[in-house]
Amino acid sequence: MTEAVQSLKDFPVQVKITLAKEEMRGDSHVKNICYIQYFENARIQYIQSIGLDELKSAGIGQILAQSVCNYRKPLVYPDQITVGAKLKSLGKSSFVIEYIIVSDKIGIAADGEEVIVIYDYNHSRKTELPAIIKEGIEKLEGNNFR
Repeated sequence: MTEAVQSLKDFPVQVKITLAKEEMRGDSHVKNICYIQYFENARIQYIQSIGLDELKSAGIGQILAQSVCNYRKPLVYPDQITVGAKLKSLGKSSFVIEYIIVSDKIGIAADGEEVIVIYDYNHSRKTELPAIIKEGIEKLEGNNFR
């Protein structure tokens, strides 16, 4: 379990989730779609942490362009997990969030990443990453990603 704890230390956003019996596929393991929902919970926390939600009034938001999950070990109820999220890369109008799912019982259960595109809903097109978001990422991550 030390490897799992070590793995989480580099993730500035960590969300604890208690697995629900309803997430199980019969009596075997948690449904695959739930892993993506766990990523979503961490993504929402990440978005709030960097201040992207504050741009909604200006019509600026985000669109999930891609989601990839690498299933390492099956999650089984009952259990508690921690989902870690951190910046993997920063583009002109998008960024990639890297995830890890760590189970209290089995350690690393999954990892993955998602591509988030900054979108101007007023003009129906992608747009450049606002400086305030880059600053929010720097503050959260503790690094300069410009």
